[in-house]
Amino acid sequence: MKKLLSTSSFILVLGIVAVTAQCCSGKSSKDAHCHKSACVENQKSAEVKVYYFHATRRCATCQAVESVTKEALQEYYGDKIVLQSINIEEDANKSIVNDLKVSGQALLIVNGDKRVNLTNDAFMNARNNPNKLKEKIKSTIDELM
Repeated sequence: MKKLLSTSSFILVLGIVAVTAQCCSGKSSKDAHCHKSACVENQKSAEVKVYYFHATRRCATCQAVESVTKEALQEYYGDKIVLQSINIEEDANKSIVNDLKVSGQALLIVNGDKRVNLTNDAFMNARNNPNKLKEKIKSTIDELM
């Protein structure tokens, strides 16, 4: 019984230390997910942003992901949401690539500290089932708004 009590006490103390360390680190969980330049902007406007990260050389599927995403955004949101196509190999884009922790082709939908990665859906559907990809983009954006 004494051993059980001391184990329970240890677990309780460990939990309290973990919570205190997280709460007192000086950063909120919101700060941990914001990228520097857009963090303040996103908190003010809570605006949905769509990013397509790609390499310089792109296959037909890569090109389809971009074109289907553009079509979906135009069809459902007009000029309110615009796709930002970003070449990860260009030095000028290193900051946003690092801030969003992108390492390859990616289709991301971001609103403030919320980020949804649609890369798998995009590459599975862009060429063979573009309407499915469009619907996924729309439902994801609608949930984030």
